[in-house]
Amino acid sequence: MSDSHQHLVIMAGGVGSRFWPMSTTERPKQFIDVLGVGRTLIQMTVDRFKGICPVENIWVVTNKRYADIVAEQLPDIPRGNILQEPCRRNTAPCIAYVSWRIKAKDPKANIVVSPSDHVVLDINEFQRIIKQSLKFTAETDAILTIGIKPNRPEIGYGYIQADLTSSSPRNREIYRVDSFREKPDLATATRYISENNYFWNAGIFIWSVETIVNALRIYAPRINNIFERLLGVMGTAEEQAAIESVYPDCDNISIDYAVLEKAEEIFVCPADFGWSDLGTWGSLLMQTKRDVYGNSCIGPNVKTYETRNCIIHALDEEKVVVQGLDGYIVAEHDGKLLVCKLSEEQRIKEFSED
Repeated sequence: MSDSHQHLVIMAGGVGSRFWPMSTTERPKQFIDVLGVGRTLIQMTVDRFKGICPVENIWVVTNKRYADIVAEQLPDIPRGNILQEPCRRNTAPCIAYVSWRIKAKDPKANIVVSPSDHVVLDINEFQRIIKQSLKFTAETDAILTIGIKPNRPEIGYGYIQADLTSSSPRNREIYRVDSFREKPDLATATRYISENNYFWNAGIFIWSVETIVNALRIYAPRINNIFERLLGVMGTAEEQAAIESVYPDCDNISIDYAVLEKAEEIFVCPADFGWSDLGTWGSLLMQTKRDVYGNSCIGPNVKTYETRNCIIHALDEEKVVVQGLDGYIVAEHDGKLLVCKLSEEQRIKEFSED
């Protein structure tokens, strides 16, 4: 398939503030420079797809309050490709909307759907996996997911159980999915790791536009019909008003529940390219470079003394000195300072709202 038919969909509607004080409901984590590299997470997402699809085929689905931030951070993307959700309705309506919008423009489209706020360390391996996955879905009617080879019994991710007894004749790295599993407890996650055929669900999906709209027609007809009826106004001046009218009527459901867990022709490509969803300060600590004492220091001039296992994030300060801490988050942004035990970071939302 020609690159001109390859499309990237970035889901960027999240409103989480788990990286407070950097992230807030006004500017969630996908729009901030979490790693201190001069690029926000959504910009890094676009960067790693360079060479896979043309910029005019990049689509971002986001809450309408973030549309201007997306346009500011991704100025090369056509403004008409920034689709604005009037309210949050999970990933099934998001994917149904953008799929019908793409179909109106390119009925031969082959699509990668990616979250906007994840991190990938091995870009070359990532691109290899994505390119071969797009080739697979261009030649089949399959729904394909990317499964991350786990390196620990993680309870914060969903899992994909694969049938590894035989691979697809078209690609020996791709296997049928047996089942999707919810976030497990520690004992279950430990068993998954020992059985070798369970993979983290990264939320990255590949399919042709014809495959996904047909799947939506079969498995999520109520959601699908809402957007299929709007095909005539997709890409016109009337589109946004129509979306504002119908979006609140959509079921609040994920694409996993609505389609993937019901579909028959569904496959997984196990991969290992240094992936993390950066859901917590603890995961950021694990994904960034640490000193010999286990500290990750992100900022122009951070000094530590007698300090271990801490994540220190202070991009805007001339100098930061931390002494005597073990297992803490120290984060500063826009006049707000957080000092919190890593073991207590689930309480950050509570702290940020006081």
